Amino acid sequence: MMRPFAGPWRTLTALLAVAGPARLAVAYDLDPNSTESVTSIAKNMADDLLSFYKGDEPGQTPGLPPDPYFWWMGGAMMGALVEYWYYTKDDSYVETTKRGLLFQVGKYDDYMPDNQTLTEGNDDQGFWAAAVMSAAEYNFPEGRDDQPSWLGLAQAVFNTQAARWDDAHCGGGLRWQIYNWNKGWDYKNSISQGTFFSLAARLALYTGNDTYADWATKTWDWMIDLEFIDKWWYVYDGAHIPNNCTEIVPWQFTYNSGAFILGAAAMYNYTESDEWKGRLDGLLEGAKVFFRGPNNDIMQEVACEPVDRCNVDQKSFKAYLARWMAATIQWYPDSYDRLSPLLRASAVAAAAQCTGGANKRMCGSKWSTQKNDGSEGIGQQMSAMEITLSCMITKRDPILTSDTGGTSEGDPGAGGSEIGRSRNGEPPKKDYPPMTAGQRAGAAILTTIVIGLLLLGIFWLWLDETSDKGPLDQIRGLPSSAAAAAAMVPIAGAASSSRESQFMSEKGPGVQTAAEAGTTPVEEPVPGVAAPAEVKRSSVARHSRRASNMPLGWPHNPSIRWSVAEPGHSGQSSSRESTRGTDDDEIRPAAPAH
Repeated sequence: MMRPFAGPWRTLTALLAVAGPARLAVAYDLDPNSTESVTSIAKNMADDLLSFYKGDEPGQTPGLPPDPYFWWMGGAMMGALVEYWYYTKDDSYVETTKRGLLFQVGKYDDYMPDNQTLTEGNDDQGFWAAAVMSAAEYNFPEGRDDQPSWLGLAQAVFNTQAARWDDAHCGGGLRWQIYNWNKGWDYKNSISQGTFFSLAARLALYTGNDTYADWATKTWDWMIDLEFIDKWWYVYDGAHIPNNCTEIVPWQFTYNSGAFILGAAAMYNYTESDEWKGRLDGLLEGAKVFFRGPNNDIMQEVACEPVDRCNVDQKSFKAYLARWMAATIQWYPDSYDRLSPLLRASAVAAAAQCTGGANKRMCGSKWSTQKNDGSEGIGQQMSAMEITLSCMITKRDPILTSDTGGTSEGDPGAGGSEIGRSRNGEPPKKDYPPMTAGQRAGAAILTTIVIGLLLLGIFWLWLDETSDKGPLDQIRGLPSSAAAAAAMVPIAGAASSSRESQFMSEKGPGVQTAAEAGTTPVEEPVPGVAAPAEVKRSSVARHSRRASNMPLGWPHNPSIRWSVAEPGHSGQSSSRESTRGTDDDEIRPAAPAH
C-alpha cells in the first residue's frame, strides 16, 4: 500500500534537502496515510481560516467576507466549510456555515441578493451554487422547514443561468457579467461556463433528470467548438464578444480546469459512456500542467505564482482544483492511481510551509518552495486545508444522489421570475403605484423650495462683500459681469487644452509595464500555460479591471504576459520548448512537436 505514495515522500525529502537546516522547522508534519494526522491538521487550518471571517460577529453580515474579499469568496469559503464537515464530521462550524449559505440567498432563493445583484457575475453566483450542491450531495444539515433546501437553491441558480444563455453572440455561452454596466459584460469566460456545466452535470446525476445532462452537453460542445478547450485538453480563460470570441485569452488557471474535470466526472458517472470517460481522461492529462516541483507533483498556479503576481482571488484557486480532483476520485475510481500521488505530494508540501503569522502556522501561497512566502488570507488557508483533506477521500462516505441516500428535497421551478433572467443585460423593471394628488402637491412644493434655495445660493455667491454697493445695485450690475466672465471662457479653455495635451504627450498613450515602473519579477515564470501556436493573441488583456467582485480570470499586468510551455515540459508525455513573448500584445509559444 505504501509503494504508490513513494513519490510524495521523495518530493518532501528533496525539498528539505534543498531548503537546508534553517528551513527544517515546520508547523505541520503531515502523514497523508494517517486519518488522525490529516484530521488534526485540517482542524487547525479551519480554525485559522475562520479567523479571517467576521460574519458571525455583532453588526456583521453572515456569509459576507471582509475587505479585500469580494462576495463570491464568501460562497467559496462556505463551500470549503461544507467540505471540512464532510471529511471530518466535526460540527464546530455547521451553524456558521448554514447561516452564511442561507443569509445570502436573496428574495428569490437564487443567490442574487439585493446588495449584490447589480455587481455579481455568473461565476460569482456559480460558486454559491457549487457550495449548496455539495451540501445536498453530502446530506449536510439543512436549515429550518421554512428555509429553502440545498438542492432547491442549486436548482434556482441553474434556472436563472440557463435563461441567460446567449445564442446571439459567439453562438452561445454565458457572459461573464449579468448586467451591461459591469466591465466584463463583453467577455465570455470559461469559469462562468465551468460552474454552470458542473452544476448541470451534478444536478443530472443527483436527480436523474436528463434535461440537466442536455445542458451540460450543450455547454461542453460550445467550449469545444470555440476551442476554449483545445486538442491538448488545456482550458483557456475566455474571449471577447466584439471579435466573435475568436481571439482567445490564453491564460490557464487551476479553477477553470477543475470545474470541467468535476463536471466531466459527474457526466461520466451519470452516462457510464466511453465518450465522457475519454473527455475526463483528457482533462486530467491536461491538468498536469499545474503540477511542478522536483517530481512534477506539487500543485502550482502557474500563470501567476512563479512571478509573484497572483491577486487575492487567484490565491484561492488551488482550493477548487484540490476539491474537485478529490470528488473525481469518488466518481471515477480508476483515476485514483493517477490523482492520489499528486494530491498527497501537494498536501505534504502545503502543510510544511504553514509557518507564517503570529501563531507560526498560517499558510502561504507557494507550496513547492518549502518556505512560507509571507502571505496569508482566506484563499491561502482554504487551499492548504482542502488539499490536506483530499488525502482522506477514499475513507469518506460516497457522494450521494437522490437514489443512494440523498435527502435534500428539490424545487425544479425555483428561482426568480425576473431577476437574473434578462438576456439584454438590463436590470429588472419595478412597477410603482401612481402618485396621489397629495403626493403631487407635496412634490411641487418641495421642488419650489429647492429651486428657491438654489437661486438664493447663486445670488449669495455673486455678492461682493467688499463693495460699497448694496445688494440691489449689485444685482443690476450682474449682466455686465456675466458677459465679462463669458469672454474669458475661450482663453481659459485654450490654456487648459494646451496643458492637457502636454500632459498626454509626457505620459504617452500606453499602459505602463513593470519594467517602465522600475520593478522586475522576483523570479522567472515556470513554463506551462500558453496556448498552441495557431491561437491568435493580438488583443490579449487590453481591457481594464472593473471594480467588481469576481476573479479577473486573466492578468492585466503586462509584466507577466510571456509565454510558457505547451504540453511537454519536463515530466510530461510530449516535448515542446517554450519561448518568451516578444511584446505586450502577442505571445508566441513554440509550435507543438509531435
